[in-house]
Amino acid sequence: MATPTEPIAAPNKTATEGARGENTQLSTEYDTPLGLAHTTMAALKDRIKLHYDLASDYYLNLWGEHIHHGYYPTAESKANDTKETAQLSLIKLLLEIAQLPATSGAQQLRVLDVGCGIGGTSRYLASELGAQVTGITISGKQVEIAKRLTKTAASKQDQQGASNSSNDVEVDGFVALGQGQVKFIELDAEKMGDFFASEESKFDVVWITEALSHFPNKPLSFQNAHKVLKQGGKLVLADWFKSEDVKEGDADIKAIEDGMLLPPLCTQPEYVKMATDAGLKVFAGPKDISADVSQTWDITWSLIQNPSLWAFAFSQGRDGIAFLQAFRAMRRGYANGTFRYAVMSFEE
Repeated sequence: MATPTEPIAAPNKTATEGARGENTQLSTEYDTPLGLAHTTMAALKDRIKLHYDLASDYYLNLWGEHIHHGYYPTAESKANDTKETAQLSLIKLLLEIAQLPATSGAQQLRVLDVGCGIGGTSRYLASELGAQVTGITISGKQVEIAKRLTKTAASKQDQQGASNSSNDVEVDGFVALGQGQVKFIELDAEKMGDFFASEESKFDVVWITEALSHFPNKPLSFQNAHKVLKQGGKLVLADWFKSEDVKEGDADIKAIEDGMLLPPLCTQPEYVKMATDAGLKVFAGPKDISADVSQTWDITWSLIQNPSLWAFAFSQGRDGIAFLQAFRAMRRGYANGTFRYAVMSFEE
């Protein structure tokens, strides 16, 4: 059986063809009913933390350092782009809609990457944008992996002469990458407003990619973003949504909420209302890019046919199996239009 650090083989033609069907031997072997309601929001947070503590090594192996959708905006990209290229394309799209410039001179952007995962986006913004990035996640395991990957990246840049200082030097916990710096903190995102409350701690950018859908108290999250942003700062969002006309109790949406450990999904207009109620102004969007990200789940469904992943999921009990089975529900949700994906930006 493969371990989390062993590579998962790329899918061959047979595996990919099987992935396009609704059922495969692996996906049905451990079939379990979906739709279990979360008991309390505190219990849901505990389940999310445990999930990421246990599964993050597998995530790194499956998705790479960027644990988010890929963006395939053209027919050519849909046919040719790797998932890694598409993941970077999503980051570039967010930079574009928020009109975030690269650092120039002393004007270094201070970025808070909320729900940073294992730090792929944080490292990109530091090394490519020259930003000073603070990544926060509820998972201590993700912080550990993020720090390890960051030190490896910094060491590689040092060897190539690309870093602006030795990777052995950390200032206030920040590691230098390119012209930027990055550090990671284990922190419940809903506490960020108090944690970064001082005036000198305010940020130019709050960046949240596919994390806000996990947060039970979304109005508080927008209020916290308002609280920690500088005047003129930007909140940049990419997230999952249900369609505005989806029927209550929709089987696919229910399965996604259950398997992905989500409180009830919101619609795109609901995010806009919560943001403006918190005192933020709409800067761009929402821009629905569902048709240009859904390919992510065709690729992922083929990858998860690896037996070691299903064995791991089975070892984690019902939540582990429901998580992998939710991938199938997401593919169906994109196909029938009930599940949506959008990017947007707000200004302080």
